[in-house]
Amino acid sequence: MRTVLSLVAVLASGTILLAKEHTPLGEPHLNPIARTHAELARIKNATQYDPKGPSPYEARPAGAATAMSAPVSAPFSQPTAGLNDIQALEFRLGEALFEKLWVQAPASTVSSDGLGPLYNARACSACHVNDGRGHPSTDKTSSLGLVLRLSQLDTQGMAQPDPNYGFQVQDRAITGHAAEAALTVTYSKRTVDLGDGSQIELRVPSYHLENTKYGALGAETLTSPRVAPQMIGLGLLEAIPEADILANADPNDVDGDGISGRPNTVWSREFDQWMLGRFGHKAGNPTVRQQTADAANGDIGLSSALFPAAYGDCTETQTDCRDAPHGNTATQDNQELGDTALDLMAFYAANLAVPERTDTSTPNVLRGKALFHDAGCAACHTPSFVTHRLEDDPTRSFQLIWPYTDMLLHDMGHALADHRPDWQADGREWRTAPLWGIGRTSQVSGQTTFLHDGRARTLLEAILWHGGEAEPAREAVRQMNASDREALISFLESL
Repeated sequence: MRTVLSLVAVLASGTILLAKEHTPLGEPHLNPIARTHAELARIKNATQYDPKGPSPYEARPAGAATAMSAPVSAPFSQPTAGLNDIQALEFRLGEALFEKLWVQAPASTVSSDGLGPLYNARACSACHVNDGRGHPSTDKTSSLGLVLRLSQLDTQGMAQPDPNYGFQVQDRAITGHAAEAALTVTYSKRTVDLGDGSQIELRVPSYHLENTKYGALGAETLTSPRVAPQMIGLGLLEAIPEADILANADPNDVDGDGISGRPNTVWSREFDQWMLGRFGHKAGNPTVRQQTADAANGDIGLSSALFPAAYGDCTETQTDCRDAPHGNTATQDNQELGDTALDLMAFYAANLAVPERTDTSTPNVLRGKALFHDAGCAACHTPSFVTHRLEDDPTRSFQLIWPYTDMLLHDMGHALADHRPDWQADGREWRTAPLWGIGRTSQVSGQTTFLHDGRARTLLEAILWHGGEAEPAREAVRQMNASDREALISFLESL
């Protein structure tokens, strides 16, 4: 069992000091019911896992919340099973807001204005197409979910915006304003030798800013390209008990297995306290609601109670941007995205269902499952958790789920490093990505691109980019014969 850490002090800079015993950071948004001894026994029994055999539960990766018989046309866009009539209506209202094309202010409909002045997309769905992954594109006229995050570090190690471009490069602007820059990506090739004598080519990305309005980025500015992640199962990930996530943390590798997962501790704007980071490629947000508000502000330029600046990410030097008309109105509590609208969008995001697995027990999938465990992949891609018991939230309450993530940060090596810290995450660390639904990527997005910046075109390419703590697992896969690699991929595609 890995050592669990405790938050014991917070410096003025926001740096976290950790000690050897754990004190929970708190989950004020959930109000969970404590588990009984009988429930703990049930959980232990249900999560007993045979890495070489079929499980009676895995066909429903989200438990009772799983979307059964999800349509081929939209497998990631179904509501969580079990919503009542009012919740089903709230889901559809949130969906409408998620797909809404926002317009610049002033507009005749105050609930639709507030776009920009600088932005990356006019709708959430522009980046999360069909509620799936974004992917990089060299087409400057389209936005498919690739953005460039920016930050500088002050003397205390706290993130600060680039003085000219803020925390994110916006490649679009409202009428009368100019976009900050155009982000393009080019690729070189890197050949990897496989153990059976064959080879595979990886794409090595190189990012470029063109048509920069405010000159070059600051000399101290750190950059990180990001694509939008898939949306399914977020509410269930939010409902995993913090203690169960932290129980897998071992930042000092006390058990000597080479895996040093650790939590990201981030500031909750909603609850005014430190909380466990769960969402985003580096687990930089603690709740679905804050993640939703953050994306609406950074990508679309919408203010909210959590991100109140009407001008979005505009810096002090961007005076024309800060002086532009905005959509803050008294009818929405001086916000462009009022609390009601934000709640509906967050409810939609939290209740996008995980589709059922259709293949859990064929011989090739079971062989691939065993190889997944033998290679050590499950050391970070933890198969299952049981969610909190939530009295007022039965769809997320006490569900056995199979996300295949430990929700922790791991050193993924130099090749994947962005060298940009994010709260407690350093420049080599990334949160373990959930694998549920990963086999539906092509079906949802029309193509397969993986990892934080979409560089990998196949699951095998994604594995071969792994380094750092994952290097032994990567090497085990690289050395497999073709038949074993095929079985491994068949298992992943079944998830």
